[in-house]
Amino acid sequence: MRTLAAAAAILLASATTALAAPASVTVDVGPELQAKAEKVLGVREVDDLAAQLRKTVERKLANSPAYDGARIELVLVDAQPNRPTFKQLGDRPGLSFESFGLGGAKIGGRAIAANGAVTPIAYKYYESDLHYAHRTTTWGDADVAFQQFAAKLRRGDLVASR
Repeated sequence: MRTLAAAAAILLASATTALAAPASVTVDVGPELQAKAEKVLGVREVDDLAAQLRKTVERKLANSPAYDGARIELVLVDAQPNRPTFKQLGDRPGLSFESFGLGGAKIGGRAIAANGAVTPIAYKYYESDLHYAHRTTTWGDADVAFQQFAAKLRRGDLVASR
């Protein structure tokens, strides 16, 4: 009888764990970056960048029970490309895709736990040394910012620093 009760308890515990929903992640583009996208960077490029941030965070949090049932609401506040975007190349015909510079991104938002507790989140990374800039792609340093942000979020570093 005890064996049956123990087995039932284990089954119930594993079912509860299996039913825990992974964190839902949403990413909006901040108003200043949206204006910058319309005038300088390109709306499609910035929308794709926001989708990349969402996917990166979802991947990192998928294997972490820390945010089960939580909502992660992020805002892509700013982004700086390492290479010219398609819009920039179209707007300035003399500009070359071979041009490169320092890039990065700034992210804000909040984590809303399953119990309703709200924790603000903020992170920014901009490369400061051209020698280390990830200039092989248009958004290389922004991607580094997303990877670092997602890793810190998964570990709880961003929440612990509040």
